Amino acid sequence: MDKKDIKSMNLSELTEFVRELGEKPFRAKQLYQWMHQKLAPSYDDMTNLSKGFRETLKEHTDYTSHQIVQMYESEIDGTRKYLFGLNDGNIIESVLMRYKHGNSVCISSQVGCRMGCRFCASTLDGLTRNLTASEMLDQIYRIQYTTGERVSNIVIMGSGEPMDNYDNVVKFLHLISDENGLNISQRNITVSTCGIVPGIKKFAEEGLSVTLALSLHAPNDEVRKTLMPIAYKYSLSEILPACKEYFEKTGRRLTFEYSLVQGVNDNLDEAKRLADLIKDMHGHVNLIPVNPIKERDYKQSNREAIEQFKNYLERKGINVTVRREMGRDIGGACGQLRKSYLKKEEGEA
Repeated sequence: MDKKDIKSMNLSELTEFVRELGEKPFRAKQLYQWMHQKLAPSYDDMTNLSKGFRETLKEHTDYTSHQIVQMYESEIDGTRKYLFGLNDGNIIESVLMRYKHGNSVCISSQVGCRMGCRFCASTLDGLTRNLTASEMLDQIYRIQYTTGERVSNIVIMGSGEPMDNYDNVVKFLHLISDENGLNISQRNITVSTCGIVPGIKKFAEEGLSVTLALSLHAPNDEVRKTLMPIAYKYSLSEILPACKEYFEKTGRRLTFEYSLVQGVNDNLDEAKRLADLIKDMHGHVNLIPVNPIKERDYKQSNREAIEQFKNYLERKGINVTVRREMGRDIGGACGQLRKSYLKKEEGEA
């Protein structure tokens, strides 16, 4: 019999499962609290459950509890970058960013990624597999458990494309915002996509109130194709109406992620095109000075170009911020730490 992924069950699914094991339904609530509120690393920590019940659970279930393979803490801003080991030996990464308004965690939704965005290290080795809802949850749980600090914001912007792992991501969103668990407000969660149109449209119908972030990175399809292979499949004339539909269905303001690459998409002509493109979109632009990765020859735009780009958008009435660079001294960009770890492992093998 296949073992059940117990941490991916909601409370009603768990109650039914506990009943099937011959236990009283109230045990499900206790078990759920141990997993999703007390963040127990293992069944052995669940002291008010009988030893017999715990042994039965070990026999019939897989209990997701990530091991910390490596953790780096920035000397600049206290950002922590985690490499977690999964039960099957795969490695994923997550980032804890400490802000005055609370702690934000950036999680991965896949092991690797198949989207091929040229400025991102996550995609260099392709996609290995999707993460389960429990494997997404436990990135947050291990960070909160080991730091003792409450996580208040989540961005699904680490390795992977959330719309490429749709069902597990939606299940994760319901579990992390469940009042019986960590109860993190959906309004404090951002899901980032590179523009998979069917996924965005379906997501608009879920009745969620999370923020949708579009990895835009260029104001036209021609430049976008040089940065993001997905642009060959879905044009901006398809993506933007889907994003507008998301706003209309949910009332949640959109975020447009725009990585500034020197000499590629950072001049004032691009800023003008961008302003024209999104002027009616009820959106906020997040300008990201690109993190150079050694496998590509992209360079970060200089400070003057970033300021000019930002100022132009503001003059056109567009809400814009420049993302604060966090953890630059510890390889803060998506996929960098995992990539260097895997390379080192291969060298030692």
